Amino acid sequence: MHLVMKPEQFDVLLLPNLCGDIVSDLCAGLVGGLGVVPAANLGTEVGVFEAVHGSAPDIAGRNVANPMALLLSALLMLRHIGETPMADRIMKTLGAVLTEDRCGRGDLGGTASTTEFAGGHLPAPCDVILKFTN
Repeated sequence: MHLVMKPEQFDVLLLPNLCGDIVSDLCAGLVGGLGVVPAANLGTEVGVFEAVHGSAPDIAGRNVANPMALLLSALLMLRHIGETPMADRIMKTLGAVLTEDRCGRGDLGGTASTTEFAGGHLPAPCDVILKFTN
């Protein structure tokens, strides 16, 4: 209950795998849903970067998945390997796209399909934003 009502009181949560999975799904709801939450699992020599939501088989093949979690996971990886300027450039473009109502995925109130969002085939003026920020 405290995690939902006052999440700011927690800096770190250390949980076993199953509890961590449940809590990460719960917390995703606090920031926009599973489609926008990246993940980084870092060991001493290896890092794994992935979307929190997993494979989402219930929406497979419907062109409605939000690829933002994978993109944000890639940004975590770029920062992890020291490619911060590239990560910042991509984040700037993503931010510009998301400020246009029609450019985001449906789960964020937009109308773009997965293909449109991920492939840069966004309706105007979204396509202009992508060209401008690149």
